[in-house]
Amino acid sequence: MQKMKFFVDTHDASNGTFPKGITPEQFEGFFAQYEKACQTHNVVILRVHVAYEDGKAFCFTMAPDTESVRRAHEEVGLPFDDISEVETATPGDTFFRRQAA
Repeated sequence: MQKMKFFVDTHDASNGTFPKGITPEQFEGFFAQYEKACQTHNVVILRVHVAYEDGKAFCFTMAPDTESVRRAHEEVGLPFDDISEVETATPGDTFFRRQAA
């Protein structure tokens, strides 16, 4: 099994990477298609934050690499501003790192 990494990708209507005026109901339909594409490309959706009024979305996923996340987006015709590999930095993560040192 491939090692999974964390990724955040961003979408912004002002950049043309998020549909302007999309409603929560419309987003649900689109999201179902995106979920299928993610399964095809070995991407696990952990959380998506959507700011409907601002026309922005932030997706938090796990995948083997950036390319997998890119392919899932392309399959459903969803452009993105960027995809960044990230590490979690919760208080729990920090605590356990300190304890291990």
